[in-house]
Formats: sequence, structure tokens, C-alpha cells
Amino acid sequence: MPYYICIIKQTQTTNNKQRERPPRKAAKQTNKMKKIIAILIISFCSTAIYAQTANSGATQTTNLNLSDAIEISFTATGSNTGSIVNLAFSTVNDYANGVESATQQIRVRSNKKFDIEFEASADYFTYSGSTSPAPQMKVKDVLDMRITANNTGGQINSGYHQYKHIDGDHDKRILNDCNNGSNQTFSIQYRATPGFNFPAGTYTTNIIFTATQD
Repeated sequence: MPYYICIIKQTQTTNNKQRERPPRKAAKQTNKMKKIIAILIISFCSTAIYAQTANSGATQTTNLNLSDAIEISFTATGSNTGSIVNLAFSTVNDYANGVESATQQIRVRSNKKFDIEFEASADYFTYSGSTSPAPQMKVKDVLDMRITANNTGGQINSGYHQYKHIDGDHDKRILNDCNNGSNQTFSIQYRATPGFNFPAGTYTTNIIFTATQD
């Protein structure tokens, strides 16, 4: 933007008298003052112009649309399908005393408190072997489960801190009022005690764990 300097010239009448010329030194001082005043005016105008900063604003609404979510998985596989648990009976002591599995860790992620229930997929094991007709091994008579570690913040229910039968006819609540979080874990262990009543072969069942939000 251009700067403007206004100079106002004022004339005086001398009444036909010869105006006295000021001394040269005084004239030089007057010219210097005029230059200083002009510089000051320009500086002031420049500061005032650049101090006016333009700005503009915009507003946007942001919504977080949260839904309830829960997931249960086996830490060994990172999915809801665990590794196959094989319980091998090789000696008479195995048949007499039973065989225990390694511990299996399960993880729950949930944004709300939750409970854990479990059950066998059927009342009887599925048999694969040479004996015919197929032997009928009932799950709850042979297979037990216990909770060996609980990091969910919930209560172990129905005495499952020690071995108890697994039912195939209905589910059992084993953990109650667990805390919400991203790494709520518990560990379980199986024990099978078939005794001496069944022939050789492979007996199979699926154990189903269900996490339900409160």
C-alpha cells in the first residue's frame, strides 16, 4: 500500500517589508526536523497497516458411534479355535489315576462386564476305533475341568477352582462379573478318568466356552 505525506504550505504577507532571512544554521535544523517528522509518520503508518492480520474459522462436528463388543479366543492360537488337546492313556496307571492336560489360556476382550459359561457339545463322546457297536462314553462321567488362573477380576463360580465334571446337557457358569478390558485372561486344565471300562480308540468331544456381556 502506498504511503502519503501531506505538506501544507502557509504564506505570510510582509507588508512590503523585506523578510529577514534566517541564519543558515537555523534553516538546516528546520530541514532536519522536517525529515525526522516525515520518517516518523511513514514508520507509524507502516506499523499500523501490517498489524491488521486477517483470519477465518470453520467448525466440524465429530461423533463416536460405539457399539457393545466382546471377543473370546485362545491365546495359543489367537483365534476362537483352540489347539487339539490329546490325553494319551498308555499304562495301567494312566487308567487308574487319570491323565491331565497342559493348561489352556483363554482371553476375553470386552467393553462391558461379562460372564463365562462352558459346556460339552454333546452328552457322549464320538468314538473312532475298531470296536462295534461303538462304546457309549458319557462326557460328564469321564471328563473334568478346573480353573488354574483367573485374571479377569471376576469370581470363580460353582467351585471350579478344583476339578468338576463337564456337562453336555447344559452349560455351566464358571466365571461371574468379570471386568471389561482388552486382556482379561483365565487358564483351565482338563483331567480324564475313564477307568478300565472302555476299549482302545479315540474318544472326541468339543468344549465350548461362551462370554456374555452383563
